[in-house]
Amino acid sequence: MAKIVNTKNKRDINKTKNNKNNINNRNTKIKNEIDTNRSNDQYIDQVEGRNHIIELLESGKDINKIFILSGEKHGTINKIIVMARERKVVTVEVNRSKLDQMSQTGNHQGVIAIVPPFEYCELEDILKEAKERKEDPFILILDGIEDPHNLGSIIRTAETAGVHGIIIPKRRAAAVNATVSKVSTGAIEHMKVARVNNINEAINTLKKENVWICGTDMNTEKYYYEQDLKGPIAIVIGSEGFGISRLVKDNCDFMVKIPMKGKITSINASVSAGIIVYEVVKQRG
Repeated sequence: MAKIVNTKNKRDINKTKNNKNNINNRNTKIKNEIDTNRSNDQYIDQVEGRNHIIELLESGKDINKIFILSGEKHGTINKIIVMARERKVVTVEVNRSKLDQMSQTGNHQGVIAIVPPFEYCELEDILKEAKERKEDPFILILDGIEDPHNLGSIIRTAETAGVHGIIIPKRRAAAVNATVSKVSTGAIEHMKVARVNNINEAINTLKKENVWICGTDMNTEKYYYEQDLKGPIAIVIGSEGFGISRLVKDNCDFMVKIPMKGKITSINASVSAGIIVYEVVKQRG
């Protein structure tokens, strides 16, 4: 007697197997994505570049570990190794592909330091810094700077100009990361940065401390060099694309602009910050 095969049941069995395979493949994909994210998260807080890591070592701040390109034992790398040994910081030699994989800036220069998360300060710490220096408060408020390169450049300029601290918002703005640290060329190790929930609340706190709030906007009448910027001052720099938000603009005590002589009607946020900041330095000098 011929054996009767139930093709319907066979199709159902094959369908079930295929479903199980699809589920397993999907689970494997998800697991790989999670593992990748975990691997990336491992190196979120890091410092890259020789000069910046030397600055970091000199600052005395905590360093978890320093990864160094295998075979590099000369020049500034040798200096980093000696300094790390003196501070009892663990150094690990790795190959270039490992450093390239870890790097967030694409320019690690053969060395990457793993550090604890950046320690933001409170607004009161910035005011305290000014008092300790026996100077009128000199503060930068960054309203929505999203490009970490701009943030790093502004921090570098602010530190060289003697700014007491920088205020940034927690949302819709660049945070201090490896790129910011790299671009600041070590200035971040010497600059207080407060990360606040609400820029306007921070401005109101500064006003209570008799700090004048100067906004920057192209649609105002007074040029920056015509404004008295001496005394306690906070300069507000707007985002790269939209400038200062309306509510923050309304909360400023006065507005200034930078003259534009060419066909382009805007300049980079970090350049704007540098121009206004050094006008304050000039007037105070």
